[in-house]
Amino acid sequence: MKNDIENLDDIKNLVNTFYGKVREDELIGPIFNEVIQNRWPEHLEKMYRFWQTVLLDEPTYRGRPFLPHMKLPVEKEHFGRWLDLFFATVDELYEGKKAELAKWQGNRMAEMFQLKI
Repeated sequence: MKNDIENLDDIKNLVNTFYGKVREDELIGPIFNEVIQNRWPEHLEKMYRFWQTVLLDEPTYRGRPFLPHMKLPVEKEHFGRWLDLFFATVDELYEGKKAELAKWQGNRMAEMFQLKI
């Protein structure tokens, strides 16, 4: 049995593992790598704070998540790949209420961003 997402170390493990997959992915990797370039450490820190706020109810993220994404060259297939990788990473590492909340929140964000873009 796997543990649930319980603390910041778990968030960092999830984010680092997920974005490691994203960076190597043939479809979405080039988009992320082109936009983020050498600023991966800052991006990951921001993602830690975002997921810490969402999953652990620790308000460390301040910002508007959609703004950096609004001009990305992405289509429905890109969102689908992002979700596939995210769900697979969550399922690989964790199980429980917070893990399910992470997947629900990821799906919700993908739907909202896709509609706005």
